[in-house]
Amino acid sequence: MRIAKEDIPVKVNAAPGAVARQQEDFGDATGYGPIAAEHYRLAAGTDLSPLLQGLEDNLCQAPHWGYLVEGELTVTFKDGTEEKPRSGDLLYWPPGHTVRAEKDSEMVLFSPQHEHTPVMDHLNKMLGG
Repeated sequence: MRIAKEDIPVKVNAAPGAVARQQEDFGDATGYGPIAAEHYRLAAGTDLSPLLQGLEDNLCQAPHWGYLVEGELTVTFKDGTEEKPRSGDLLYWPPGHTVRAEKDSEMVLFSPQHEHTPVMDHLNKMLGG
């Protein structure tokens, strides 16, 4: 799920230059435990699919919430659907996805660390690290 910041409903409009927006029901973190804060830079053309080979369904099985600071991505889900987050979008990716950078991209993600740390360890192993 992605949403452009302009499409997030305004909840508080206190003064010029002071606006708070809130999208309710943007994923569910129930039962995930500690959350890790993550920062990524992906060069255009980076495709994580080959590095996810060997994981369940050959996909990342951790959910993520975040913000695409700049760039453009293609996220492919287990059911084959795709979405294309762009600069400024808020993100929620459920378990069962892969990511490809269409443009140089920078993003911030929040992920359950007990689910995503093994995925990152797997990526390092696939990279020979």
